[in-house]
Order: sequence, then C-alpha cells, then structure tokens
Amino acid sequence: MTTWKIRDFHSQDVEGILGLWQSLKANGVEPVYDLSEVLASCEKDHAVVAVQGEKLVGAAVARAAHDQGWIVFLSTLPAFRGRGIGTSLLAAVENRMAAHGLNKLSALMPETETRVEAFSNRGFVVKKNLRYFERRIPVQRAELGALEELGGRVLPRDLWDRVAGMTAEKELLERRLVLPLAESELAEEFGVVPPRAVVLFGPPGTGKTTFAKAIASRLEWPFVEVFPSRLAGEPGGLAGALRQTFLDIAELEHAVVFIDEVEEIASQRSGKPASPMQGVTNELLKIIPAFRDQPGRLLVCATNFIRSLDSAFLRHGRFDYVIPIGLPDDEARTAMWHRFIPASAVEGVDVAGLVAASRGFSPADIEFAARSASQRALEAAMFDGGAFSTAEGAGVRGPVTADYLDTIAETKATVSDAVAQDFLEDIDALART
Repeated sequence: MTTWKIRDFHSQDVEGILGLWQSLKANGVEPVYDLSEVLASCEKDHAVVAVQGEKLVGAAVARAAHDQGWIVFLSTLPAFRGRGIGTSLLAAVENRMAAHGLNKLSALMPETETRVEAFSNRGFVVKKNLRYFERRIPVQRAELGALEELGGRVLPRDLWDRVAGMTAEKELLERRLVLPLAESELAEEFGVVPPRAVVLFGPPGTGKTTFAKAIASRLEWPFVEVFPSRLAGEPGGLAGALRQTFLDIAELEHAVVFIDEVEEIASQRSGKPASPMQGVTNELLKIIPAFRDQPGRLLVCATNFIRSLDSAFLRHGRFDYVIPIGLPDDEARTAMWHRFIPASAVEGVDVAGLVAASRGFSPADIEFAARSASQRALEAAMFDGGAFSTAEGAGVRGPVTADYLDTIAETKATVSDAVAQDFLEDIDALART
C-alpha cells in the first residue's frame, strides 16, 4: 500500500479541499466554518495536507488570534480514516503555528461529528457545558468603501423596535416587506416574489423616513438615501447622476435605497412644452425596472403629495405596494408620549389627557411638544429660583402634565383637516397594500 505524507498547502490543492468539504456534507456533517472561510485560511493562515501520491486525502487548517489558535478545518477522506492521518495533521499544523507563542489551541466540532480520535490523541480535552453563539455580519468589510462613497450607512439594529406605536403600519410593513425579504427561501417555497420597490405616502411628519430607516434596520441591510438636489450639481446633470448612482448601488450585495419627496423628480409630465424635469422622470422610469432585476435590495420612495406623481410611475410592475402612513391613533400616541416623557416623571403625568389633547398631531408634532415641555421645565428649575413650573410639580424633577398641555396648546398641527381629508381620499384611490 502506498504510504501517505504530510506537506504544506499549495494553491493547486484547492480542488482537493473542496472534495474533502463535499465528503463531509455528503456524510451529514455540517462544518462549523463556511467553505469561503476555510479557503481564505488556507491561503492566509496555516494549512497542511496529507497526500498519497498526487491524491489529497486529508487536510488541517488553522488560524491564530492573539494568543489562541483555532482549528478551522480537519478532515480525511472516508477510505483513509483510522490510519492516524488526522492526528498527524493536527501535530503538523500545530508545529507551523509555534512561532505565534500560543497559549491555547481550540476547535469547534459539529455535534454530528463522531470521529474525534485525532483530537483526543493530540491531547485536546472536550469542554462540557459550553454553547456556541454565531452572528452573521450583514455588511462585509469590502463593501464599506463603496457604501461610504454613496453616503450610505449601516443603521442600529434596534430602530424597528424604537418606532413607538403605529402598530398597524408596522405589522403591514413586517408582513409585506420584511418577511419575504428576510426569509427569501421560504417565500420562494410559497411562490411569493419578494418586493423590490414600494411607495410610502401620507401627510408631512407622519414618519415615512423613520419607517424606511426602520425597514433597513430590521433587515440589517445598508441604508442609502438618494438626494436628487445634491445630484443636480453633477457634471452629467441630474438624470446622468441618478443613473450612475444606481449603477454604484448595484455593486452592494444588499441595500435599502430611499428617495424622499420623490414627487420632485417624478411629477406628472404635461408634454408640451417638455419641462426640464421630464428627462429626469423618464430616466427614473427606466432605472426602476433594472433595479427590480437585482435581488437583495429594496427601493423605498416617500411622498407627501401622491396625487402629483406621474401615473406611469405608480403603475403595477414598478412598485409592488403603495402604502399609506397616516396620523397616529390613540394607541400610537400613547406609546409616543411614553417614549418622550422622562422615566422619572411619567408616573406623575396624565398621559391619557395628553393623548386626547394631541389628537390630530403627527409623530413629529408630538416629539416637538414633548421636547418643548422638557426644555421649559429645565429652564424653570434652573432660573426661577429653583422652583418648578407649577405647584403640581413640587418635589418632582422634570416636566409635569401642565407643561405638556401648555406646549400642546401652542403647537400648530402639521396636518390640517383638509390635508387629512385628502389623505383619506388618496387611500381609497391609490393605495395598494
């Protein structure tokens, strides 16, 4: 029988590593590290292989992290197991790592892997009562440069949870957008095509931008906001800059692309004479179908004036959903007031009274009134001889009910009754949910 030998990994051994990987998978063993990670460590870290003649029959791959080493991959072909190859591979790769001065060499093995003699033979000890936690980082380092050039960013993971109230809107967006995008394989199994583009419409200040960011946060996708006003100054003009921006976005693996006040570049085309923006609208109408062909991305357009959008812009095939985002109901306003009232003061505040008094307020209006009340209470405490704003607040540090009611009374609602009525009509005529 031809003997086997151990040598360092060579670049031409990649195919052999792939064969070992596939052999593990075929035997029901799910490797801990991805194939891409194993191959990267083969090239950059430490890897040894066992060969019989020209045939690669085993491999051990490891990397060092500070004073600890990790076995990334260890496998031998089934026909060569039980010959001590695994033990020899571990010894060889440990010897290659000696220069790092490691204090510990560790390995993670799938529960289904039963061939652990090689580790035992090399003095590895099984650690009991340990759990392995893993989190996939959604944006790879290589993408960060391109994302920065686009002015995009990765948003905090908790934005979705921080959207106070608006339960109906959140549930609709969760079901229609987030679910099929986050669970794309399951969606495909059910015959659901993940959405590619959506319009959010509603009165000013109702949280359309907040929802767009929250969707990106919920999906853990980069958020890229496109500002037509900034692109207008580019040498190629707005239409050319818009086209190039979307070509750059195509280089990202995932993205939520947001255009606010989209009516500025997609308003009704009158035809004669052609307006300067008509070419931009035409370009945008061409961009969207191409964008829809790219998986792993979502276009979110927001508008306060959906009636002004070009009819071709809203048609089926360009946008999957046209979703209204309206004024918060009582439940949503309650959640918003609880969010903005300091925890130390909330027990002494008549939140139900604030909810009733702020009917017709947008989220932006509520936030403004709450911030104003806090500012007034602070100023009263600091500059009015140390007294608080009202007798009701004696002994309380922070704003009280009267402070909030005063600022509510002085805050002009962003959305008038006429605008609110128009919004209801727009829901009947244009919404697609």
